[in-house]
Order: sequence, then C-alpha cells, then structure tokens
Amino acid sequence: MTDMSGSGRAKVITLAKNCIESGVFYRTLARRVALPTESQNPDAAEQLSVYLTDEIAPLLTEQGFSCEQFANPVSDKPPLMIASRIESEQLPTLLLYGHGDVTDGQEPLWLDGTAPWALTQIGDKLYGRGTADNKGQHTINLLALETVLKQRQGKLGYNVKILFEMSEEVGSTGLEQFCREHSNELKADLFLASDGPRLNAQTPTIFLGSRGVCQFRLRCYTGNGTRHSGNWGGVITNAAVRLNHALASLVSPTGQVLAEKLKAPKPAGLAAEMMQVLPVGGNEGDPSLNAEWGEKHLSNGERLFGCNTLEIIALGAGNITKPVGAIPDSAEAVCHLRLVPGTDWENLVSNLQEHFSNLGFTDIEVIYEGGYNATRLDPTHPWVGFVQQSMQQSLQQEVTVLPNLGGTIPNHCFADVLLLPTVWMPHSYPSCNQHAPDEHLLESVAKQGLAAAAGLFWDLGEQWPV
Repeated sequence: MTDMSGSGRAKVITLAKNCIESGVFYRTLARRVALPTESQNPDAAEQLSVYLTDEIAPLLTEQGFSCEQFANPVSDKPPLMIASRIESEQLPTLLLYGHGDVTDGQEPLWLDGTAPWALTQIGDKLYGRGTADNKGQHTINLLALETVLKQRQGKLGYNVKILFEMSEEVGSTGLEQFCREHSNELKADLFLASDGPRLNAQTPTIFLGSRGVCQFRLRCYTGNGTRHSGNWGGVITNAAVRLNHALASLVSPTGQVLAEKLKAPKPAGLAAEMMQVLPVGGNEGDPSLNAEWGEKHLSNGERLFGCNTLEIIALGAGNITKPVGAIPDSAEAVCHLRLVPGTDWENLVSNLQEHFSNLGFTDIEVIYEGGYNATRLDPTHPWVGFVQQSMQQSLQQEVTVLPNLGGTIPNHCFADVLLLPTVWMPHSYPSCNQHAPDEHLLESVAKQGLAAAAGLFWDLGEQWPV
C-alpha cells in the first residue's frame, strides 16, 4: 500500500470527525430515527418507502448518484434501492450496503427521558431505535463518503454503488432473489458494509462474514384437546412432556449440541488461530459468561465465533400466566441453529426428522422458517489487509479481524450470489441493546467510525487493493 499519511488524507479524517462537533451527525441521525420504519409492522409500509425516497435518495442525488427504487420480488414486502455513482466504466467499483428498517419500538419500556423515535444523548450514549442497527452505521459511512467527495472535488477515482433494503429485520425477505435478478446493476469488485457489533467498545474491528442461522419450529400435537389432568392423566399423551424430551435429545443441559448432523466441524486453520486469542466479554454491560457452557474445551472466541449452537428462543404449552389443571394437547418450541461453514444446513428438516424418528419421537413435527448460510472470506485476501491497514492508519490503534460475526447478516447475498470479497466494518458494540429497549450508539465509537470510513474511502482513490 502506498503512503497514506499525506495532508489530504489527514484533513479529510479531521473533517469527517468534525461531523460530531458541528452537530451534522446528530441532526442527520435524529431525522432518520424519527421515521418509525418498523418492517415487522404492516402499518409502516409508507414509512419504509419514504425513508428511501425522501431521506436517502435526495442526499445521494446531490452527490452525483442515480437512485432507483425497486419493488421487492416478494409480493407486499418492503422496497429496495440501488444508488450508482459511475465515474468511468473503466474504473473499479465498490459496493456498499445498508438497511433502513428497524425492529419494534417497544416504546413503554425505554429508559425515562428516552424514546425510540427521538434521538436523545445521555453522556456518550445516543439513544433511539436504529441508532446502532442500522441507521447510525450507514449514516457514518455516507457522511464519510460525502466528506471525501468534497475534498477530492467530486472525483473519487473509483465507482460506488449502494444497495439499501428495508426488510433486514424480517429476514431480508427478497434480498437474495433481488441480488440474483439485478446482478448486473450490482456488479462490483469489492464489498464493504457496516452492521453488527465490534468485538467490544474499545476495539476497532472488521469481520469477514457471519455465522449462518436456521430458524425452525418443533411442534407436538395430540389431537385430544385440552383435558382435565385428574380425569385423564396417566392414560393420554402430554404434548409438553414429549416436546421437552425431544428438545433434550438435541442439546445438553450445558448447551452442547447433541444431534450429530447439527454439530459444527472442529475449528481449524488460520480462522481457528485467530479465534483462539479473541477476548470475549468482561466489559461494562456485557452478560456473565459461563465457562461450563457449550464446547468448554474450546476458547471463548472459538465457542462464540467458530461453533454451532442450538438456542431455544421460545417455548410454550398451555397458559403459563393463567394455568389450569389440564393436560395440553399441543406444545411448540422455536429454535435457532447458529452455524459455521461446513454445516449441512440445507438438509436440516430431513436430518431432524431422521434424528427424532430414530429415537421414537415420530409425533414431533419439524417446520423450517428460514435462514442464511454461513460465509467467511479467506483472511489472507488482499481486501482484508487493505481495510485493516487503512483503519489502523486512521485510528492509530490496532484493528482486530474476526473471521466471522457470531450473529447473522445477509452476507451470503454478496459473497455467494454476487461473488464479492466481503468486509464488514462495524460501528457499534455488543451491549448496544439492538432489538431491545434503550438501543443506543456510542458517540465515541461513531467518531472513530467516521475517521475509519473517511480514511478508507480516501485510500481507495490512491491505490485499489486488488
């Protein structure tokens, strides 16, 4: 990489960070947070479209982008937008991504003095729905890009395309199909986006993909109706008992995956070496770690980033708040299988059915509800080193590389469908309360994000990495 310490680079980083002091970042994010773009809410359809047409498109148009909104290929689902800024067909192209939808506001549960649809600052924390996921993160990148464009007099030296979706919080419905159908419009050389958390608030991080996820429902139904537990107990099947024993065959009391075909390949190679030294937890707001949970013979980094986990995220039978003395005729559990590359996720249903049949649980129905494949860019790819070096130059701090995020993002759309090398540069941290009351973005992390993004967008105009 060429010398990136010139006066132009230093100035653009200073100007990007000044978006915090000048109030530009706060005002821009406040305007976006005020739009209740809940993709899970059927009454929010208009807001989801307005975010693209009235908030994002006009600002990008001023910067020389051509913006086009598209209907979602899945009927009645939120729209998508492609923004393109082509300086020359002979120049390489960077594809950026962001999502403007958010989860349910959960307004009554927020901290006093804060609310989901109003940006509120308390100390270093900027509260509001979408501040961390994902309005704050793509606002950082767009402001940094705008700063670089102004400093380069409107000539980046490369092309930029931006894909916005409005259904990420409902599983990125239609995104994979959209990428297949619009692969020509989305054709690029490199992919960069910001979502998910850093390793922790103090550690600038990039990650190269994500664990995959499969959501599935297990259901036991007897057809007997709800029957008095004294009149019929002992001679009819209890669906809750059956379901709980079926679940116990999948995961141990201490979180180890038991079903052979749900287990992960053992972490190996460079990715495993990188995971072994990663610090996990121990910071303010983090939950207490359980050293006996999961694959305890592995490091915390390997357990979080390099293993499959089976999580029961919802479980029900009867009425737990107003129980009656009756045997339930149905019981259900919703599960997440978080998975790493090499897992046979595409045959999840048949594998589970075979597992239950072998154990005599033929009354357990398996219902697949969707998911993503796991992805991971080779850590030795030149794009990885370029981004890491650029960020370290901008922040004067070591940048941690995660082989993949522990959570799941739609990276397979870009890595497997568009065949792009993918790097994610997150501007949030694990205890940001995304999807929960009191979601917030740290201003200190946002300031670092502005510097890192501005430096990277500048460096791409100096030397293209691959």
